[in-house]
Amino acid sequence: MSDVVMPQMGESIVEGTITKWMKKVGDKVERDEPLFEISTDKVDSEVPSPVAGILEEILVQEGETVEINTLVARVGDGSAGAKNGKKAEAKKEEGKKEEAKAAAAPAKETKAEAKAEPEAKKKEEPKAQVAEEEQPEAESDSGERLRSSPLVRRLAKEHGIDLRQVKGTGQGGRISKKDIEAHMQARPAAQAAAKSGVAEPTGLLTAFRAAPEARFGDYTVEPLSTMRRKIAEHMVLTKRFAAHVSTVHQIDCTAIAKERGRVKDRFIEQNGVKLTFMPFFLRAAAAALKEFPSVNASLDGSDVVYHRDVNIGVAVALDGGLIVPVIKKVDEKSVLGLQRAVIDLADRARKKQLKPDEVQQGTFSISNYGGYGSLFATPAINQPQVAILGLGAIHKAPVVIDDAIAIRSISYVTLTFDHRLLDGAVADQFVTYLKGVIEGWNEPIL
Repeated sequence: MSDVVMPQMGESIVEGTITKWMKKVGDKVERDEPLFEISTDKVDSEVPSPVAGILEEILVQEGETVEINTLVARVGDGSAGAKNGKKAEAKKEEGKKEEAKAAAAPAKETKAEAKAEPEAKKKEEPKAQVAEEEQPEAESDSGERLRSSPLVRRLAKEHGIDLRQVKGTGQGGRISKKDIEAHMQARPAAQAAAKSGVAEPTGLLTAFRAAPEARFGDYTVEPLSTMRRKIAEHMVLTKRFAAHVSTVHQIDCTAIAKERGRVKDRFIEQNGVKLTFMPFFLRAAAAALKEFPSVNASLDGSDVVYHRDVNIGVAVALDGGLIVPVIKKVDEKSVLGLQRAVIDLADRARKKQLKPDEVQQGTFSISNYGGYGSLFATPAINQPQVAILGLGAIHKAPVVIDDAIAIRSISYVTLTFDHRLLDGAVADQFVTYLKGVIEGWNEPIL
């Protein structure tokens, strides 16, 4: 019999939610065959079976969130299935007998017992109070247990946070590390509002509100997927904290379109991968980020963190959502290296095979909505970054060059930036620099 536990998908991952069991009790499973899917606050992934055998027991159901190393299932040779079934039946029968026995026995209480009860309560109260103080998990004002992991309770203790004041966004109201971080980020704004006498709006840390007025006529209801909930929470959080401003520039992509057209057939023959426009923009963005380090930064409270590494996240559309895997040290990679990284990360993202560290430590992001035909959009900033580049579809359009009309390959590029740190002048200078790299492209691909 082999135990299957909730895996640790990264150093910062302390818990996971089982979103789907791919096998049911009694099914045969091969070693390394996907057994269940999990969702963490970083990535969704399939978890393979550690051994071959029969799935004999499922201990954590779909939708439940548990800490890492928690036993979630057992895989054996099938012999335990019958034993467990007999034990369950025996326990069920024993429970019925106990219930019948308890119902038949009359509840009696003597005067002495009734008198002694208040005295006993008085004696127990101090002990109960001490036990409550030593209790590692907090309770809400209504007395309900606040669900949280040891890491969350440690962070709350270190930063003097009352868990009763934190809105849990996990399964069943569970408080996660992300909720603690969001609460810590919100505190300076709330304190400043208190000093200025301006009331801080309530309900800032939740992405959802009750809307009973939406339920009318003929309709069906289904809960949001775990991924959709996380996207909603992240988007509401970024819109709450970042002062979003967008600037749009028209870029002439004729130079890179010609270079791509010239080498694309040989490129796929020699390297086995198709050449897209994304590596060109990744190279141009990396050069611009080096020139304007304030765009390659993050806000940590009132501190600015300037990143020396250029790690660019590229948004990948999935069924029912999206994810932003990160290409590390983009400035050190060639066009071929970047193209391979883009294809590999996108492919593994769609197969739910990404590792948590592959969606972390991004310093800038790119959203290529042009791949779906969109000409123009204003993407939301990926926290805690301060800017995101949006790429519109590259299309043929008439433009004026030296007082003459010419047909060129055009794209509308949007930079959405956080006005708390960046001003319009810096944002426009950044895009102008990127534009210069694209329009003056002279780097040989092959």
